Amino acid sequence: MAKSQATFMKKQLEKNRQKKKEDKEQRKLERQQNGGGSDLESMMAYVNEFGEIVSTPPEKKV
Repeated sequence: MAKSQATFMKKQLEKNRQKKKEDKEQRKLERQQNGGGSDLESMMAYVNEFGEIVSTPPEKKV
């Protein structure tokens, strides 16, 4: 006798869930290894005298 279609679909759905879980874990590991980029200095933005957003701090005027 042939297996039912419902059993086949259950197995396929489980494979898809497992693959998604593995992909998510892989992306998590890549983020942990690359790290970096989240320090405060890289997130800072400054506004210059013209009201434009720039990444360099303003010069001190004496």
